[in-house]
Amino acid sequence: MALPKLSLPLFNITIPSTEEKTTFRPFTVKEEKILLIAQESKEFEQIILALKQVIGNCVTDINIDNLAMFDVEYLLLNIRSKSVSNLLEFKIKDPTTSEEIEMAIEIEDIQLTHKDGHSKHITIDENTTIIMRYPSIKEFALVGKSDGSPDTVFNAMMNCIDTLVHGDSVYKFSDYTPEEVLQFADDLEAKTVKSMKEFFSTMPCLRFEKKYKTTDGTERTFAIEGTETFFI
Repeated sequence: MALPKLSLPLFNITIPSTEEKTTFRPFTVKEEKILLIAQESKEFEQIILALKQVIGNCVTDINIDNLAMFDVEYLLLNIRSKSVSNLLEFKIKDPTTSEEIEMAIEIEDIQLTHKDGHSKHITIDENTTIIMRYPSIKEFALVGKSDGSPDTVFNAMMNCIDTLVHGDSVYKFSDYTPEEVLQFADDLEAKTVKSMKEFFSTMPCLRFEKKYKTTDGTERTFAIEGTETFFI
């Protein structure tokens, strides 16, 4: 007689960048092994592959390649909270005293932060506006694989242009080749590129801060941000 197939609970969740509602299940031993192997390897490509596998397995009807990177991080934390525990317990080494500090963080306290002045709309002139999209795991992987080389970062930034509105005309950049996009980018003014960089530096991110004291009585702040919130 075959062993019974276990049924896993489903939980509702809202994708932060789109406000789309979907469901997810806890990860199983299979997914936990994928994450542990990636964590132990410390290899960027292995970690990205693990993220894609676990999200793809656990979240209902979602294309991970279309998600903003902070969506991926948010989903992973919520999956972990239902799979293992809502509590993250770990040790850090104080950068000044080198002493080990025990830390405990409730996952629900790690919030998606929004910075003032952030906008997807970048004005080129009174008739022309660029509309950006958030970088996906694809752009994140591209930049990480290249160790952040300037050319790769610039290309990834230009890949995140979603739409150009010029007068009454709307141009979807997904309809154009990478060569055409880069040719367009070469004609942008420096102030426009600066505004695009501000879009990335101010976009939403998962962040958590916690104060602690070292044995000499000094109060310091431990901060985690982005994907590192899951791989601690």
